Amino acid sequence: MNRYPLWKYILIAVVLCLGVLYTLPNFFGEAPAVQVSSAKATQKVSSDLAQSLADTLTKDGVSPDGVFYENTLGGGTIKLRFKSPDEQLKARDLIQQTLNKDPSDPSYVVALNLMSRSPSWLTAIHALPMYLGLDLRGGVHFMLKVDMDAALEKRKDSLLADAKQSMRDEDIRYAAAARTPEGFFMQFRDQAALDKAKSALSSSLPEVQLLSPEPNPNFEVRASLSPAIEQQARENALKQNMTTLHNRINELGVAEPIIQRQGADRIVVQLPGVQDTAKAKEILGRTATLEIHMVDDSPEAITALESGVVPFGLEKYTERGGRPLLIKKEVILTGDNLTDAQAGFDPQTHEPAVHLTLDNKGARIFRDITRDNVGKRMAILLIEKGKGEVLTAPVIRGEIGGGRVQISGSMNTTESADLALLLRAGSLAAPMDIIEERTIGPSLGAENITKGIDSTLYGFIALSIFIVCYYLMFGVFSVFALMVNVMLLFALLSVLQATLTLPGLAAVALTLGMAIDANVLINERIREELREGALPQQAISTGYERAWATILDSNITTLIAGLSLLIFGSGPVRGFAVVHCLGIVTSIFSSVVVSRGAVNLWYGGKKRLDKVSIGQVWRAKTAGTAVKKA
Repeated sequence: MNRYPLWKYILIAVVLCLGVLYTLPNFFGEAPAVQVSSAKATQKVSSDLAQSLADTLTKDGVSPDGVFYENTLGGGTIKLRFKSPDEQLKARDLIQQTLNKDPSDPSYVVALNLMSRSPSWLTAIHALPMYLGLDLRGGVHFMLKVDMDAALEKRKDSLLADAKQSMRDEDIRYAAAARTPEGFFMQFRDQAALDKAKSALSSSLPEVQLLSPEPNPNFEVRASLSPAIEQQARENALKQNMTTLHNRINELGVAEPIIQRQGADRIVVQLPGVQDTAKAKEILGRTATLEIHMVDDSPEAITALESGVVPFGLEKYTERGGRPLLIKKEVILTGDNLTDAQAGFDPQTHEPAVHLTLDNKGARIFRDITRDNVGKRMAILLIEKGKGEVLTAPVIRGEIGGGRVQISGSMNTTESADLALLLRAGSLAAPMDIIEERTIGPSLGAENITKGIDSTLYGFIALSIFIVCYYLMFGVFSVFALMVNVMLLFALLSVLQATLTLPGLAAVALTLGMAIDANVLINERIREELREGALPQQAISTGYERAWATILDSNITTLIAGLSLLIFGSGPVRGFAVVHCLGIVTSIFSSVVVSRGAVNLWYGGKKRLDKVSIGQVWRAKTAGTAVKKA
């Protein structure tokens, strides 16, 4: 009656073993580390560099406790673990001197970080510690303010360029065109051209408001953004900046960054584990975008280049092969017209390539430029940190339509994947200023962890003492189930690589109370069956079966509330909700399955069971009298 089939015992044993295995990494703590990643799209981090750095540090008397290399799409990341913060700081300075010969133009980002002390055999089976939030692990916190006015100015600049392109498409001649604070104005030669231009602008630029003065002797039209469009531009700028920051930070390997909007023009960025504020700023500032320019290969330009003079309106760049190049300053296309970038291969040469997809506007401009400049060279530049680098400068062989462009040349598959990711990350839609920054040290995080663990531990001990005293042996089963519940909860958080914060620790304490509530229901139901005269084995079986429906109902309703917090909450509320929802799942399993498995092992094998150790049980015999059952 109270025996599990063998497969259920095996299932419980496997779950307990996995729980222990994946909870274990959280007990090793974290060690100071130095993280090395690329600061440029063309500068790669390799495993050979990791070994070279380790050898260099060892020669200088700073032996790393562990060297770890991760091959990511961002070019790879090296993490060197050390035994003390002093060794960490000394290693950081040595690595800086070794890798970044020119501090004003660093090739690598060298940042302080924290990483787990877990042994390699646990890491090999992907048994990793759970992530800790900023309030527990320490790290850096930034409040950034987005320059919305700059975003609007950028949008208005593009409006004038779009208007000129629209006039060329419709073959409408204009006498003058210029930017205004509100948008732009265009002047025409006669009323017929003005009317035709208004119609073309209304069709191609529906977001602008057109206005002509009365009377209008100069045949001009003025365009401005409507308030609704201005607000939309602000919203889009904020969203694009958040997306770009998230992509760039994720690429650089910062674990579980927190990027949230605050107010109309502010973004909160939290980087747990990063202790170097200056390097964190470099991480935030690392964005790249694409620009397409025309190359000036005229005899005059070549002569000027040979004499070392850069003519007005041109800029000097160097191709990957080291050859100098003169490029016109006028930007034909930017990364704003890029909708996708994917790594692939050239179908003809089978060389690694990056395939770009342009939006409708970009496809139209690219088609016109390639049609009008057959035989000339076009330079594709990667702009990063305000500096441009020529990726390729191919000769235009013919008109290219359809909005699909291919970049190929001297790159391998890793470089093509890196470049595609970098371009997809995009550029900031508007500049940002850091208006608040602070560093939370690991010591403060350790204090928060200690307080959180102590409060949970003391609550667990007090609860265990009461349950054991009240329910005796069944109280021991309940405490065992409670321990399994906490262990499985931490194992799940580790497997999912979820972030544990102070509100999450509060949710762990709440989970303890909810889990013991299920065991109280089971124990009281068994007592009730004993009061009704049921035999002990039958009382155990019936008690678990009848308490199951109540436990399920109460946990489902609580889970619904937790899911609501998870969906509609933000920040600390979501951190609480994640642990809360996972705790409900582990609570049901431990309180019902594990608890009954322990009871079955203890009592199920006894053929004749006269009594069970579940505390005082009273059974009513007649009205007004009662007898005590042992």
